[in-house]
Amino acid sequence: MTTASSGPSRSASAAGERIPVRVLGGPTVLIEYGGLRFLTDPTFDGPGDYPAPSGRVLTKTAPPLVTPAGLGPVDVVLLSHDQHADNLDHSGRALLADVPRTFTTPAAAGRLGGATEPLNPWQCVDLPRPDGGTVTVTAAPALHGPEGCEPLVGEVTGFLLTSPDLPAVYVSGDNASLALVEEIAARYAPVDTAVLFAGAPRLAALDDALLVLDGTGAAAAAALLGARRVVAAHCDSWAHFTEGREHVVRAFTNAGLLDRLQPADPVRPEV
Repeated sequence: MTTASSGPSRSASAAGERIPVRVLGGPTVLIEYGGLRFLTDPTFDGPGDYPAPSGRVLTKTAPPLVTPAGLGPVDVVLLSHDQHADNLDHSGRALLADVPRTFTTPAAAGRLGGATEPLNPWQCVDLPRPDGGTVTVTAAPALHGPEGCEPLVGEVTGFLLTSPDLPAVYVSGDNASLALVEEIAARYAPVDTAVLFAGAPRLAALDDALLVLDGTGAAAAAALLGARRVVAAHCDSWAHFTEGREHVVRAFTNAGLLDRLQPADPVRPEV
């Protein structure tokens, strides 16, 4: 396992954080936890059109903050799912070959093969820390739309990171269900850090139901989890997101939770 000694540094606003978390664009988030470097849903391709299931096309509108070459070593990828380009693109797939371990859904692991490892909801894996301790990765249940949506959009997962001497981190993945957040909260609340995917994408085939949380749902999830810090991801860089970060900020302001929302990372450069 590699250590958290290289790669992009956090902005000054989070320099004192015990668990640095940086959003690199879309759902791609770098988390440094217990001396290990975790990366969620790697998406490093440039702007353009990308095919999606059922003949849809997803349009990426902005590049990531860093390239894979500038990312530094990654110990573990936490992959919500593989079936949509806004969660795993061409560059992300290539990166998986260089990462020691990738955890994802059983369906995604079956499609991707290689070093990907399937986790069912609530299944745990212990990882050795460089300092001799242990980090536990637990698969958190997630639903990519309304009840019964799986035949159309496929299965997804979230994750929890825990360690005896560190506060818990929750990564929602592409989850739209507050009922599942309640289940997670019943077992783990309060969590220290919640990385919440938002953006409010919708699908006409599901009567425009939310596929991932909107800003209001993200604020509700933060309250349910009792999260000290919330990192909003999956709310930029793609045209099919119906809400941006400004909607998340507004929702957290209205809920009286703005002080929990981590400031945005620097604006990515023009292409």
